[in-house]
Amino acid sequence: MKTLTLILTIVGIAVFTAITAWQGIGPVLDTVRHIGIGGFALMVAVQIAIDAGLGLAWRMACPDFAFWRLAGARLVRDAAGACLPFSQLGGMALGIRATLGPGNRKNPDGETHWPEAVSANIVDVTTEVLGQVAFIILALFCLVGHHGAHRYVWPVIAGACFLICGITGFIWTQQRGGASVRRIAGFLGNHIAAEWRTALIGNTDEFQRRLDALWARPWQIGLGAVTHLTVWMGSAGMTWLCYRLLGAHLSFTDAIAIEGVECGIMSASFLVPSSLGVQEAGYVGLGMIFGIDPKISLGLSLLRRGRDLVIGVPVLALWQGNEMRRLRHARALPATLHAEPDPDAFESESFEAHGSRRAS
Repeated sequence: MKTLTLILTIVGIAVFTAITAWQGIGPVLDTVRHIGIGGFALMVAVQIAIDAGLGLAWRMACPDFAFWRLAGARLVRDAAGACLPFSQLGGMALGIRATLGPGNRKNPDGETHWPEAVSANIVDVTTEVLGQVAFIILALFCLVGHHGAHRYVWPVIAGACFLICGITGFIWTQQRGGASVRRIAGFLGNHIAAEWRTALIGNTDEFQRRLDALWARPWQIGLGAVTHLTVWMGSAGMTWLCYRLLGAHLSFTDAIAIEGVECGIMSASFLVPSSLGVQEAGYVGLGMIFGIDPKISLGLSLLRRGRDLVIGVPVLALWQGNEMRRLRHARALPATLHAEPDPDAFESESFEAHGSRRAS
């Protein structure tokens, strides 16, 4: 996996460099400056609203958890994928850790433990993929008929079919449990610190029970998927707004086509660290279908990366500070009452393992 990640990183850097060299960094930076500080601040504000919507979609599927806990964990999960050399899978592992703690009214102590955190994250990813599939299909309808769209239509259709088959099997696995759930727990356990691995793998029966409880309310799962679809539509609205701020003119349906197909492309490249090169190539190619100057599309991609850093870096810093406070507090308590992971183990094992995967 380390070798694959390294190869994909090198390829991504090469693609990014080639696209930038093709357009010239000067004209691209001029396009970025065109949006101004106010326009960039608006991009950040809209993204924060979208992140809150993603937290709400998660709570729709998992109503026993506090909104602030799920929204915060979602921010950590996305920030890890955008700012750290992790794949989307690595970001999910950090998101699971961020889900632990207070904010679960189902438990007498109000705490979220490992089995609940893992099951909640798995269900959220499931509802998000369901919403993504619907969004990608809608984007394809918006894309059909445009000149040059055939280069994307059939590959995206094939990818959507593969995604549908994958999510169907994933849902079946969650509901059937047994050995499959143990394999999932073991897979996740291989990418976290040893102390946490024992807590996760040693509670697979409880993990399955929590999954069963969440799937016992299918209407909540459906509501979460619909909310995710609504949030993805909001993301298309932000793409439309950004193109307008950069001087390009396109309709909202065109923005849905660009954002939806880009979503499908980036989902297929989930192992590429930060989708480096993939995001740029997707925006440039799709923008050209709608007559948008490649410099503008490349500028949009750079602005999105800057926006992700502005949001993601403080989120990760706050989360790390909170983690260190929790660990110091646990060490101050009697050892017979509390057994918390060693922070050095978290820093060395967890981050090294996640980095080796990079996860969205």
